[in-house]
Amino acid sequence: MTTIIGVQYEDRCILLADNQVTDESGRIYRHPQMTKISERGDFIIAGSGEVSPCDIAQHIWNPPKLTAKDTKDIYHFMIAKAMPSFRKCLTENGYDFNEDHDKSKEGLRFQFLMAVGGELFDIDQDLSVMRSIDGKYAVGSGATYALGALHAGVKPMKAMEIAAKLTAFTSGPYVEKEQYK
Repeated sequence: MTTIIGVQYEDRCILLADNQVTDESGRIYRHPQMTKISERGDFIIAGSGEVSPCDIAQHIWNPPKLTAKDTKDIYHFMIAKAMPSFRKCLTENGYDFNEDHDKSKEGLRFQFLMAVGGELFDIDQDLSVMRSIDGKYAVGSGATYALGALHAGVKPMKAMEIAAKLTAFTSGPYVEKEQYK
């Protein structure tokens, strides 16, 4: 389980992730090599949910390069270039998008916050690309607590600490990455 926070500022964005992985039996894993946030080419990728798509995104996927033309409409770039490339990589590495999944029982299979060109995007398990008008994002089991804290006006690190107090599936150390426009 996970808490990942993203905040879009005028000139940059930040991503902040916890470091706890909890399996279905409740066993907790922490190791410095197991990070939920990483840099791949022009991207900062933070993943929550199933470990397999997160591993593929953060260790195997070679995202397309952001060109000068793409920087004029990064949202379009994400939909037209980045997500088709990501879908292909996931499929080629054994991820089955058609696998039966009971959303009401387990929630989302995976969700990402991705930064490219200093802009943040929320990527759902169907690889839909979403943006928040207020620039505040959170995914994972502690997302509602973190997002509520952000809307109450606290800084991202304090929002992460609040989420960790309120859910057993979030703990440090926390990793923060920043990307400028």
